[in-house]
Order: sequence, then structure tokens, then C-alpha cells
Amino acid sequence: MRILKTDNFAPDENIINEAIDVLANGGVIIYPTDTVYGLGANIFDNKAVRNIFKIKQRSFLKPLSVLVSDTEAIELIAQISVYQKDTIEKYLPGPYTFILNKTPVVPRVVTGGLTHVGVRVPKNEIACKLASLFPITTTSANLTDEEVLSAPEDILNQLGCDVDLVIDVGPLKSNKASTIIDLTTAQPTFIRR
Repeated sequence: MRILKTDNFAPDENIINEAIDVLANGGVIIYPTDTVYGLGANIFDNKAVRNIFKIKQRSFLKPLSVLVSDTEAIELIAQISVYQKDTIEKYLPGPYTFILNKTPVVPRVVTGGLTHVGVRVPKNEIACKLASLFPITTTSANLTDEEVLSAPEDILNQLGCDVDLVIDVGPLKSNKASTIIDLTTAQPTFIRR
């Protein structure tokens, strides 16, 4: 496991590129977002995605959200109506996850077999650049139903296992995960505030 330190607001491009290489080769990383540290894997690598579930001790029936580099990239993984697009562009990038109907390209292992997918575009340069070549998983870097921690060393102690790479920007100010809003219903529905 490599722990690479960088500045959250002026990140080292070499560290981002190394992390993308790890993701492209089936690795799992811990990375900062605009809310909490996330666990990331290339969504098209089923083995890497399954490793995320194992690390978190999470049920394979509980879907993972997907992070894309910008709002335009959402259409790769989700079907978007004009109304949904207006809502998304109003709030993203930002600390929100929107539930949308998925496209066939999203692997079943990511969504737990469901027909929809949670989509994130965080207001964080590092996170968005990590997803520049392919979408990545975005789920809080903690054990399921355990406290969400804000410092990489505490997160690694809680998880009790090695990931391939950690992008360490120091403790984040937030330990609250993103707000989840379901846009597949007639009216937007808050799943988590």
C-alpha cells in the first residue's frame, strides 16, 4: 500500500496519475471528496468492485454510487430527462448523489441488480480527475454501519486492511456523506439528508 500526501486544493498531478493507473489495473484506492474520503474502484472491473464490498463488509445487494468527472459524463451511466438535467446542473458539482435510471453499461455488481444508479460529481478536483478516464465507485471509506472518520490513518485503522493506494490530503472538515436525492420518482425524494 502506498500513501501519497498532497494538497487538496493544489494537488500533485503525478499522484493523481498514479492513482488512475492503480484504478485502471484493478486496484482500490482511498481518495478525498467534497464530503468524506471515498473508496474507489473502476466500475468496469468487477473484481475491484467486489473488493470494495469486502473491505466495507457490505452486502452485495446494497448498491454503490458512481462518481463521474463532470455533469456531461453522467449520460454515459444514466438516462436523464430534461427536467432531471436541469436539477442536476443546479446542484452539481456539489455534495449530492442523484438516483437515476442506469444505462446498460453499468455493471450489475455496482447496483446490486437494481435498475437505477446513484451518481456523484463532487466539488473536488482530485475526485473528478480520478474519474477522467472511466467512472469510479464512490462510497464512504468506512466499515458498514460504523462511524465515518475524517483522517486517513483513522480510516485505515478502522478498515483493518490494505488498499492499494491512499491519497492523503489530511483530515477533512466534514464527516457527513452526501445528500441522496431520488430523481426516478414523480417528485424528487430525499433518501438521505
